[in-house]
Amino acid sequence: LIPSIVLVRTMAVIVAFLSSLLILSVSTPGNSLSLNYYDQTCPDAESVITNVVKDATVKDKTVPAALLRMHFHDCFIRGCDASVLLNSKGKNTAEKDGPPNVSLHAFYVIENAKKKVEELCPGVVSCADILALVARDVVVISGGPTWDVPKGRKDGRTSNASETIQLPAPTFNISQLQQSFSQRGLSMKDLVALSGGHTLGFSHCSSFQNRIHKFNSTHNVDPSMHPSFAASLRSICPIHNKAKNAGASMDPSSTTFDNTYYKLILQGKSLFSSDQALLTSPKTKHLVSKFATSKEAFSKAFVKSMIKMSSITGGQEVRKDCRVVN
Repeated sequence: LIPSIVLVRTMAVIVAFLSSLLILSVSTPGNSLSLNYYDQTCPDAESVITNVVKDATVKDKTVPAALLRMHFHDCFIRGCDASVLLNSKGKNTAEKDGPPNVSLHAFYVIENAKKKVEELCPGVVSCADILALVARDVVVISGGPTWDVPKGRKDGRTSNASETIQLPAPTFNISQLQQSFSQRGLSMKDLVALSGGHTLGFSHCSSFQNRIHKFNSTHNVDPSMHPSFAASLRSICPIHNKAKNAGASMDPSSTTFDNTYYKLILQGKSLFSSDQALLTSPKTKHLVSKFATSKEAFSKAFVKSMIKMSSITGGQEVRKDCRVVN
């Protein structure tokens, strides 16, 4: 009798183990990515893409921040499947026209890179891979670290504006941020490291308005914000702001990839509630301090988290044109 119970238990353990393996292979198709994916089929793809990005950045210094943000927004909806690049069609409003994405720009850089790569090797390199490679390139161009990008993503065939509600909002608190990241298999450390992407770029008033006007019933301004910083933001973004492009740089060195962002959080000079929220949990606060002290520690963590995030895959095809499904 005892051996048969042991056998049943052993079988149960094996079945549980196999089903967990199955779940793992289904939920992380990232396992199929590889560093040498295009070595035989399109060996020059990466250098061609990099040149397109460099040329675009020379003409427009806002390109790096725009493309890094585009990659984040792509990966957080249906995985890194270039669904953010699809155009709205007929009755379907695509992700790029969803409220958080209307300020995304520099799509033309991806389209130019795709065009060059298609001339070189037609139908081989996915738009999703191009976006992942471009995200690495813009970090490097801005003075940040480099890394080898795993490749082999496929492009998705679905893009819905309604799903952009899943993107982490600049008004999120720490538990909302943690939930958003953990749903995508990303840790608290990934959250703090990837938030460092805010070292690049510019924000419109609407993303931090909640902190500088009618913050809550007792404070007009978020008390965690440095008073002189709050005053300067209030002058740029008055309560009934009508200026369409009014806003502020994410940090004073907004075209340089560095660790200034973390230093600003510690000084109460970050723009978003979601930035300041990183000080409200002991674990994330410790990491903010660590990254503020060491650019090297931040760079190392950022690379690790970028590879992890960009390996959330979900597509089905290699698009011929990044704006439309095949």
